[in-house]
Amino acid sequence: MRIIDGSYGEGGGQVLRTAVALSVITGEPIKIINIRAKRSNPGLRPQHLHGILALKELSDAKVKGAKEGSTELEFYPKSTRARHIKVPIKTAGSISLVLQALLPAMVFAEEEVTFEITGGTDVAWSPPVDYLKHITLYALEKLGIKVEIEIRRRGHYPRGGGFVAGKVYPWEPKRTLVARTFDKIHSFEGISHAVRLPSHVAIRQAKAAREALERLYPSLPIKIHEEYYEQGKDSHSGPGSGIVIWANTDVLRLGGDALGERGKPAEIVGREAAKVLIEQLGPRHVVDKFLGDQLIPFLAFAGGEIWVSEITKHLITNVWVVEQFFGKVFEIEGELGKPGKVRVVKRIRV
Repeated sequence: MRIIDGSYGEGGGQVLRTAVALSVITGEPIKIINIRAKRSNPGLRPQHLHGILALKELSDAKVKGAKEGSTELEFYPKSTRARHIKVPIKTAGSISLVLQALLPAMVFAEEEVTFEITGGTDVAWSPPVDYLKHITLYALEKLGIKVEIEIRRRGHYPRGGGFVAGKVYPWEPKRTLVARTFDKIHSFEGISHAVRLPSHVAIRQAKAAREALERLYPSLPIKIHEEYYEQGKDSHSGPGSGIVIWANTDVLRLGGDALGERGKPAEIVGREAAKVLIEQLGPRHVVDKFLGDQLIPFLAFAGGEIWVSEITKHLITNVWVVEQFFGKVFEIEGELGKPGKVRVVKRIRV
């Protein structure tokens, strides 16, 4: 049994998500210790637990320690079979983070896998589902991965209640990804949403983001869709707002996002998202700092090279987890917190 130290690197849920997914892919049992040891509330949280239970179902696994608050987990996978997966997070736990655990394993199923996940679609400290749908999946498609996602209902902190459904197709063929720098930005797009709030919240978020981008890129098309619901006449569990924007370059998409908060003007939310995106565009590397770590488990099997706008602890942690299973796979060039390059030096075949 392979033992993985969950306190490595940023010491959060990243180690857990990637390690269990790789256990499913390889069929190798693992034991994870010190789960989320560096967090103020260590151990498994609801979104981690439900992700593990979904991977258990996907792979007919035997699991020990799968309970909220547990700091150790043993996972014994069997065969990955096509099926329908339901993940009922009863809090605002992040749907995106659950999908980060599920996607690498689901693409290795022999047939299509469908899924339904309830929880938080737009919550702090995790990628919004719009980012996953429009930026992450756009990059994965270049690797030959096909995933469909439908956001049927949004869910915000603290009540959750969001609902996302989708389908994952078997990963064939696997395409190498070489994504270094972009020469041209074609346009900007985005989605600004508000639920159980006045419609002008979504409109003002979009307007502020648009104006910030126009100041630096006056000649480029900017299309930000405004999504809102009439108060009291929708099925959402609670109020919330947010915005995700992205740049369409000649290689990949780079993104920025921001969440609304009580007492935080919509204009600040919009400008915040634009500022994040503009910062990612600065180095002209085509993989933003949020996408880099998400690509690592897939790159190991596809091969290639990515240049990231910033080397993050999440990226370094994910590289470390992959290499606990397969030995030296990646070469990282650059310093933490600065632009860098990640190259696959040994492509994995399973």
